[in-house]
Amino acid sequence: MQLIRPNGYRIAVRSLALAFVAVSAASAQSRVVLPAGSVIIVRTTTPLQSASARTGQTFETNVDESVGVDEYTVIPAGSKIRGVVSLATPATRQRSGVIQIVFDQLMLPNGSTLPISGKLTSTDSAERRQIESDPNANVVLVGERGGIGATIAGAGSGKSSNNIFAALGSLLSEGRDVSVPTGTPLAVRLESAVTLRGGGRLRGGEASTIYTATDRVRAAQQALAQLNYYRGPQSGELDDATRRALFQFQVDRGLSATGNLDGRTAQALGINFGGGVSGSSLSAAQASAVRRDAQTLVSRYRSELAASGVGRLDPSRTYAQGDLDLWFALSAFADNAAIYEQIVTSGGNRDAAVLAGRALAGAARRVDGAMQNARASSQLHNGWTTVRRQISTIDTGPSGT
Repeated sequence: MQLIRPNGYRIAVRSLALAFVAVSAASAQSRVVLPAGSVIIVRTTTPLQSASARTGQTFETNVDESVGVDEYTVIPAGSKIRGVVSLATPATRQRSGVIQIVFDQLMLPNGSTLPISGKLTSTDSAERRQIESDPNANVVLVGERGGIGATIAGAGSGKSSNNIFAALGSLLSEGRDVSVPTGTPLAVRLESAVTLRGGGRLRGGEASTIYTATDRVRAAQQALAQLNYYRGPQSGELDDATRRALFQFQVDRGLSATGNLDGRTAQALGINFGGGVSGSSLSAAQASAVRRDAQTLVSRYRSELAASGVGRLDPSRTYAQGDLDLWFALSAFADNAAIYEQIVTSGGNRDAAVLAGRALAGAARRVDGAMQNARASSQLHNGWTTVRRQISTIDTGPSGT
């Protein structure tokens, strides 16, 4: 008993540790980030009027359509976003009523709440393009023509009501109150990213899904570049240049312009994220160039090693382990590049081409490692850098170069 008990204890502790690691990993994987700039369409649940609204007053809005990030639902339909009136002035004979609102809290159906920083923006893509062009622009609701108005105030308008009124100018001349009926759609723009726990998996390609994964953003950058919307590096990073390109594409195609890569935009770009392997592949011409350049590097390195075509090495030369490691890794990469070219050229299976690209990228990383310990020439290093650049769009892992 005394011998068994310690072993049993160690096994129990080990099992508990493994279970803890598994739970922690699952928890970490399910935490996803809804990026800043995301636009969420909500509907008011109560009327909002400038004649009766007061600064500091709160109101609720409903999220009608689930919002997803990559494969996960992060804001289910039925969630609520709280609005706060930050400025309210009733109409007079000379001036229309004005309401300025911000959004400060997300309430999920399970009862949990999260602080957010959201601003009002327009539900209209053309108006939103004007708003996005001025980082200091402020959107307020203005009573005009007997209804609800959303108007862009000037730079710095959030600092005082006088600035807002001055920026609105003649738009205030209607002398009408803001009247927002129950069920009115409003657009909430997140000013900062929100980290949420992913819920159930979405069906691939859902229109409301926002894609942020590196390989998916890179695929969008490639598609946007082909359509002359984007000229930056295809890094897979959803940076400002990529957002601007997405925004302009969305406006031109009549899509909801948010600057995010959502399901509708992916479909319009001809990118299929649904039901298949996510990622991209090289064109047949690009794959052929990689294979040729890799084979050229193998021939060059054979010469540097003074190796014959049948693998005979110079008997008078002392070789290091790193020299042979690089020869093997580089030769394997060239062979893999030839196989990859065949898969891409056949064009029969897109998913297989994506997976083959990942395998080729793995072979490239083995060359990266071998390069660190080999006595290769600067010409070989430069040639490998060129190959690395050629396959950068299919390599989502860390590079050793």
